[in-house]
Amino acid sequence: MSGFSPFVIKALVDVITGGAGNDSTPPVGVYRSGPKIEQFFLDCGLDMRIGATSRVPATTEFLRQVARGENGDAVLTRVLHRVADPHDYLAEPEKAHAVVEHLNRALEADGFALTIVGGKSQLVTRQASGAIVAAIIEKTTLLDFDTVQRDIARAQQGLTDDPEDTVTAACSLIESVCRSILIELNLPLPPKKDIDGLIRAVQEPLGLSPGKTDLPSDIEADVRQVLSGLTSVAKGIGALRTHAGDAHGREKGFRRLDARIARLSVNAAGSLALFLIETWEHRQKRALPLREVA
Repeated sequence: MSGFSPFVIKALVDVITGGAGNDSTPPVGVYRSGPKIEQFFLDCGLDMRIGATSRVPATTEFLRQVARGENGDAVLTRVLHRVADPHDYLAEPEKAHAVVEHLNRALEADGFALTIVGGKSQLVTRQASGAIVAAIIEKTTLLDFDTVQRDIARAQQGLTDDPEDTVTAACSLIESVCRSILIELNLPLPPKKDIDGLIRAVQEPLGLSPGKTDLPSDIEADVRQVLSGLTSVAKGIGALRTHAGDAHGREKGFRRLDARIARLSVNAAGSLALFLIETWEHRQKRALPLREVA
């Protein structure tokens, strides 16, 4: 029995077929004819024939059979990766984003999300980290920040099995976001390129310095405390990486980190990273550009 809900099957049908031929609604992604649908599944290593049935019903029934079959989840994951492959949408990248968004709306209830990492689609779990990381997955999928996406995927994958690597990835996530923002602002990277140095480097240009003077008097002290907390959170995650992460190796008899601490680190890093990106967008009055940041 497949772990994916019928809503995921329906969303897959939508993005694989492009909808019914007599449907006036613009397709999500691209419209595929019967032969192109068969070729799509052949690329997934699956023998699917439209036959005398219409494209959409044939695709729906085939995916249901796949879900009920042996290794149904693994096969459907392969199909998800294939239909979200950004290489299929190089001429119209906005369609790639629309496909990922459509699938992620269906995958959310099942606790999964698709993200594009290094130009390849990956299916990651949402449930382990919660809504904050799910939100930044959505944001960075649209932004095409490959370095940030790799850190998110790495953090997601290690939450249960490798909490030390998760802490390291959580720290790298904030560092990657800060680097990306500084590059977009055409500002140099700071001499000290650790998490503390990078977060301090973006605070002033983003108007997040605790010493800013344009605050309403009735909330001035409160906002200053929140802004100073940004540095404290970043320093805490950086220190945790140094003392409990895997960036510097693991000695014999190493005591494993509690997964709860790893989850807290990921959520804290995700909250901070999302806030920094949204602050950049707000000050620039536009979204970050859809391109890769090296």
